[in-house]
Amino acid sequence: MAYWLLKTEPDEYSIDDLRRENRGFAVWDGIRNYQARNLLRDQVAIDDEVLIYHSQCKIVGVVGRAVVVRAGYPDPAQFDPDSKYYDPKASADNPRWYCIDVAFNETFPRPLSLAAIKREPALEDMVLLKQGRLSVQPVDPAEWRHILQLADSHAA
Repeated sequence: MAYWLLKTEPDEYSIDDLRRENRGFAVWDGIRNYQARNLLRDQVAIDDEVLIYHSQCKIVGVVGRAVVVRAGYPDPAQFDPDSKYYDPKASADNPRWYCIDVAFNETFPRPLSLAAIKREPALEDMVLLKQGRLSVQPVDPAEWRHILQLADSHAA
């Protein structure tokens, strides 16, 4: 099992939206960065654990957890001319973009802010702090445990 951090803008899709999904899972699509695409296509697997991170909002940070329920597959939006994620260079024989399905696990009682994460020496090597703009990021198991401990203590 691996650990990941997925970024989302809560005005577009939030952890609350994920929690309310009628199907019990959401298609995590619209990723249009080649490095993130490669991670979705080649490394993210079923049962991997996910931190959900809200960006471009008042309190930027980790807000909860999810789990991968379907590993990487071609993002259907790339083939839909009516989608904002349409890619005319993509084809069924040669898809350019991938997505995954994730299921809600929990919302933290309070967001664990980016500022709080930056204050933690144990997290100084996180991809989040080194390559912040990447929307799909691996999380080291020790970093994962530390984040969950912080979220738990931050709730009190």
